[in-house]
Amino acid sequence: MDTQAAPNVPVDDGSEGGGRRANRGVWIRATIYVIGFHVFAGFIMLLFYFGSHQHH
Repeated sequence: MDTQAAPNVPVDDGSEGGGRRANRGVWIRATIYVIGFHVFAGFIMLLFYFGSHQHH
């Protein structure tokens, strides 16, 4: 029996760019970026809110 993987099938060797682990990392990173963007956008909206309610 041949124990080598087929040439067209990628083998996850545990390195940083292979298989399901890399895909999971992409989703985690994307989630962090989305949350971070919403926090930043909320901060900007608060600045506009407080800036428009300044009474001199």
